[in-house]
Amino acid sequence: MKSVLSLALACSIMTTIVSAQGTISPDIRAKALTLRDGTQIHFLEAGRSSSAPALVLIPGWTLPASLWKEQLQKFSTNRLAIALDPRSQSDSSKTELGNTPEQRARDTREILSMLHISDAVLVGWSQDSQDVAAYIQQFGTSSVAGVAFVDSPISAGPSEIEENKEWSQRFLGMLDLYVNYPAEYSAGMVRSIFKKPHPELNLEQVIAQSRKTPVSTGVTMLMMDIFAVDRRPALAKLDKPTLVIASPDSNKRSVLFTASTRLVTVCHNLVICQL
Repeated sequence: MKSVLSLALACSIMTTIVSAQGTISPDIRAKALTLRDGTQIHFLEAGRSSSAPALVLIPGWTLPASLWKEQLQKFSTNRLAIALDPRSQSDSSKTELGNTPEQRARDTREILSMLHISDAVLVGWSQDSQDVAAYIQQFGTSSVAGVAFVDSPISAGPSEIEENKEWSQRFLGMLDLYVNYPAEYSAGMVRSIFKKPHPELNLEQVIAQSRKTPVSTGVTMLMMDIFAVDRRPALAKLDKPTLVIASPDSNKRSVLFTASTRLVTVCHNLVICQL
């Protein structure tokens, strides 16, 4: 029953995936932890620990934890909910090394241990879905109540270039724009997230947070997230409720199709939601 409820929670989260960025509610607490390697991870926290699985929200590439503000408020009434600024993003430490899903998964594991979280629903948005897959690959599911992959399939590593030639060419072609025009690229990327107007959203603040990631680090993250490691073997370890979320308008390798075909043959209790 707990697993089913965890999946229902994750599905409900995505009904309002992007929320207001601005003044943090007094119910949401900004905190930071220092990892063993000295990296400081900033995160937002709401609610209190209970018998319900904690909710762990991981934002997309270069984006801030504060985009999860509404979810933190909504789902913390009966559980602990946290949203992370992964290393080298937003208000966390900027590190030269370790900017990979595998290291960020180890960071998440260390954070959960420091917060005494033994059971969690992991939600990875966009490229940080790779962090969730890397977590499952390295640590299994004993401390996981459920997972959600939001708007991204799990990477096939170097095989992506052959399996998704057209998408890979477009993706790699955009790196020139990012390296040479990072301000414009970040602004366009942030604005492209929103399908509908959000007058309550401080877009300039979101863009400013995104630009805190150094460009060289951002390029490393892009390559390591998508083309360096085949994380599909992690899917075979998923024996907990699994949710895939995608918009039919997404251009990310036909997310809904690619994600579902990579998951459906191996996952138990799989739900695919189209927004």
